[in-house]
This record gives sequence, structure tokens and C-alpha cells, in this order.
Amino acid sequence: MALPTRSAEEKLRQIASLMDIVINDTSIPKNVRKAVSEAREKLLGNEELIQKTSSAVYALDEVSNDINMPAHARTQIWTILSALESIRE
Repeated sequence: MALPTRSAEEKLRQIASLMDIVINDTSIPKNVRKAVSEAREKLLGNEELIQKTSSAVYALDEVSNDINMPAHARTQIWTILSALESIRE
């Protein structure tokens, strides 16, 4: 199993902190916060880097089109997705 590089670990921590902002924002619907929380758990799990990021992207992509999500939350989700995609490449 390949270990993530130091820069990848730092990016994962930064993304997790972005996720924390969304999780703690009570203006965001509960189902969206739950999905972000689950994606964060997957991201910080023990799988390989590509598997962790892919699982998190999948979970966030599903919820990113929720019609009840405020515009600022959608932008935050897209920022997180973009950061995750940059790690996968």
C-alpha cells in the first residue's frame, strides 16, 4: 500500500478543514452536512489515497445538486470537489 506524500497529507488536512466549515454551518441542510461529514470520514480513513479521494468525491458529487442547498454551500462543495480532483491527478 502506497503511503500519501507529505504534500498530499497536507492537502488532505486542508480539505478536511474546509469540510469542517460546511459541517458546522447550520444554514446548510442536515442531509448535506451529513454527506460532507461522511465524505470527511472516508477522506481521513486508512485506505489508499486514490480510494479515499474517490470515495469522498462520489459522496460529495451526489449531494452537490441538492435543490435546497444555499448558493454559498454549493460553492464550498465545488471548491472541495476541485481540491479532491487535484489530488487524484
